Amino acid sequence: MRHNKKFNHLGRKKAHRDALLANMTISLIMHKRIFTTLAKAKALRMYAEPLINRAKEDNTPNRRLVFSHLQNKYAVTELFREVAQKIAERNGGYTRIIKTGNRLGDNAQTCFIELVDYDENMMKDTAAKKTTRTRRSRKSSAEKAAPAAEAPATEAPASEAPAAE
Repeated sequence: MRHNKKFNHLGRKKAHRDALLANMTISLIMHKRIFTTLAKAKALRMYAEPLINRAKEDNTPNRRLVFSHLQNKYAVTELFREVAQKIAERNGGYTRIIKTGNRLGDNAQTCFIELVDYDENMMKDTAAKKTTRTRRSRKSSAEKAAPAAEAPATEAPASEAPAAE
């Protein structure tokens, strides 16, 4: 019987589901924001938030418990060092889900899931990326066209002088 077993099975067996959620939690901790389906994001929130809550108190039993779920020492170190400092005064709700529409292939609802206290850092990174351009813009091509238009005007009298002689 399934009494009081209301979590989403995600179409996977238990071992596969646990591996999926652990890998997604590692990616969320390391990258601070991941793009996934809405069903996986909601399941990830239920899996990751208790582990993130453990990081508030940095002691050996908590580190061992989190490592037993994640099996990635770099993610555990990141969680207990940087992420724990950001969430120290927050009582819960460490993640945010932002819906992004439906996927073209199978029409699945997609979303971003991100760590709440890192959203301003993401906005600064995107602003910094927008200021450094790798392609030519219309403004820069217009600026190059203006000196190029002036250059033939200065060369024209010099080319007419040898023709006059």
